[in-house]
Amino acid sequence: MKKIMFNDKYGLTQAVLEGRKTQTRRIITYPKTFKGKDVCGLYVYRWKADGVITEICMYDRDEISIDEGQILPKYKIGEIIAIAQSYNSFYNDECNPNLFPNGAGWTNKMYVKPELMPHQIRITNVRAERLQDISDEDCLKEGIIKGKVGSEDTHFMDAYYIPTLKKDPFCTPQGAYSYLIDKISGKGTWENNPYVFVYDFELVK
Repeated sequence: MKKIMFNDKYGLTQAVLEGRKTQTRRIITYPKTFKGKDVCGLYVYRWKADGVITEICMYDRDEISIDEGQILPKYKIGEIIAIAQSYNSFYNDECNPNLFPNGAGWTNKMYVKPELMPHQIRITNVRAERLQDISDEDCLKEGIIKGKVGSEDTHFMDAYYIPTLKKDPFCTPQGAYSYLIDKISGKGTWENNPYVFVYDFELVK
């Protein structure tokens, strides 16, 4: 079984466990031999029969007939994936102490064993797109919270929040998500507009 990590600092793991986050985007990384080249000239989508993009085909601008390979999504439709959590975040008297190894996994979820995780998700759909192609609806599926701001005197208006930053409203879902992705993946990620794999999922345990 594979595992997947969601950001704890901005409340995304909890959003998944509460069923508020049902989608995640993962930036597509390219082979080292292609780094530094013109991305627009080297990478194109490969379309499936139903019109949904599920993989990236690479080609060289000067040698278009040469297929340099494919970049496939890490997770497949129907696959069950463990939600990574540090052992100390859920360990209790009901857990078998003989199953849990000593080490970094007690505080760092990068090192935990997938089969010991108490919660899993099932991948329900996979596609590829540019990061900035995200819709308002998908921003909410990514965990952005819709709320209100204002008062009866000033009139209430829709506002959008990052789970752990509820005192800082954004005017649009995309505004909130663009701020979030820059915090998670590094400053400039939204502006760079990389290709991403989009995974829809459901909580199964």
